Amino acid sequence: MPEDLNWAIGGEAGDGIDSTGKIFAQALSRAGRHVFTSKDFASRIRGGYTAYKIRTSVDRVESVVDRLDILIALTQRTVEENMEELHEGSVIIYDGERTTMKDFEAPDGMIGLNVPLRRLAEEAGGAIMQNIVALGAACEVSEFPIENLDESLEKRFGQKGGSIVENNSKAARAGQEYVRENYDLDLDYDLETTDADYVLLNGDEAIGMGAIAAGCRFYAGYPITPATNVMEYMTGRVEQFGGAVVQAEDELSAINMALGAARAGARSMTATSGPGIDLMTETFGLIATSETPLVITNVMRSGPSTGMPTKQEQGDLNQMLYGGHGEIPRFVLTPTSISECFHKTVEAFNLAEKYQTPVYLAADLALAVSEQTFPPEEFDMDKVEIDRGKVVDEESLGEWVNDKQQFKPHALTEDGVSPRAFPGTKGGAHMSTGLEHDELGRRTEDTDMRVEQVDKRNRKVETAIENEDWSPREFGDADSGNLVISWGSNEGAIREAMEFLEEDDVSVRFLSVPYIFPRPDLTEEIAAADDVIVVECNATGQFADLIEHDALRRVKRLNKYNGVRFKADELAAKIKQALSESVEATP
Repeated sequence: MPEDLNWAIGGEAGDGIDSTGKIFAQALSRAGRHVFTSKDFASRIRGGYTAYKIRTSVDRVESVVDRLDILIALTQRTVEENMEELHEGSVIIYDGERTTMKDFEAPDGMIGLNVPLRRLAEEAGGAIMQNIVALGAACEVSEFPIENLDESLEKRFGQKGGSIVENNSKAARAGQEYVRENYDLDLDYDLETTDADYVLLNGDEAIGMGAIAAGCRFYAGYPITPATNVMEYMTGRVEQFGGAVVQAEDELSAINMALGAARAGARSMTATSGPGIDLMTETFGLIATSETPLVITNVMRSGPSTGMPTKQEQGDLNQMLYGGHGEIPRFVLTPTSISECFHKTVEAFNLAEKYQTPVYLAADLALAVSEQTFPPEEFDMDKVEIDRGKVVDEESLGEWVNDKQQFKPHALTEDGVSPRAFPGTKGGAHMSTGLEHDELGRRTEDTDMRVEQVDKRNRKVETAIENEDWSPREFGDADSGNLVISWGSNEGAIREAMEFLEEDDVSVRFLSVPYIFPRPDLTEEIAAADDVIVVECNATGQFADLIEHDALRRVKRLNKYNGVRFKADELAAKIKQALSESVEATP
């Protein structure tokens, strides 16, 4: 396992927790350290517990663990919420002059550093900088060179003027100096810096970046947690490439606007979460029937109904697979890491246009709000390939017309994919409708044509199964009889759990599945395994149901649905326990 440090700041919503954590994460990243962050926040503007956690190492980290080494506690509840992760020797930085912390005493075995955060901030220029004072104190505790904080402060406050940056830098050093002068610490922390160059981003940002790289030029959306950051990332950026972002009045408007832009020939996308997918379902059928390419991003959260908007869950799998009346061809892609959010977004646009079919891109809150470091070459724009599919122009359109020279946008083809003419293509005028239609797009109730069109649309998926690579991502010991299967954001936690298991001489083969429909045939891998464990963040084991359906074999299930993501050490223990039990003993 990597030699890591686990740091957190916690308080109430409105205390600047997120911005403070972001500043420290960027400073660590710019110092050549790997970073993985997680957030715990309530669905309210002010009040309610919120925290920002950072795991950092010179080695790659891609999950959170049940350990907290340094905690900046702005409230006593912050300590209470993190007691299970705090350990003997953990450092708690707090302001004893703050009303909520005046009676605080560090739990036995832990080190409490009473630092007058607000007073030092006021002396540096303003009480608003008290969290920056705490960062300076944390730098001293962890032996992290405070100079690395300056560049991050410049990026955060540079637009507000040099004096603001200077005051924040002064505040950070006040915290550092107070700890140095008032506490004789003998801690085993030494945050090594390197010359490595990293990009720090979260899953929503990676999706937005992937969309722009893929040529998306129209985005319509309505704000909803945890998908809003996709729209925020694209706003101001896609316009630089001739695109547009529209905040619609609701999710219905958003998907219909995106549909209209796609019909006009623009690569288009919308993003929402479960409640928004509910509202978009009717238009989803229209997209498929009219054979319009569109990417719909579903950043899942705890449901049903409003549920827990700021908590983790993978409960929408069945909705994306089967949602909508009638039988609707579709693709469902599930990025398994933050970097894969970028790559799978590009793939989603290509699949949508190659097969003129709607594509669900399914992320979740854990991917959306977590930030991770990557080398810049991970997002090499020169390697992005764009495939717009069977687009015809004036010269090639002739082979797709009837004897009256009328263009056939829904022509019956062997591969199921019809020609596509953008508006303005001479001779390519046509119509499409949500009603069943003939090859010209005109409504029909002819029974033979109905069967032919349904079969044609379904053939597109069959063609994609034959032509595209739907393989899972594989890790671990290929010869192990212990097979773990999962999908979506659980990949990082499982990969690090495997390292814990390896220390206990437990070998595991891990298949991380980024495609739910179509999905890889895992029959042979399952047949070769002694134990099969499926890991997912929902109550009923929706993906495990699919695996059992495909392989005709019972599997062991590790389900979590309390709103909190899996942690690496937690998963290692659960996998080890599941391996010792019978199939009937697992939930």
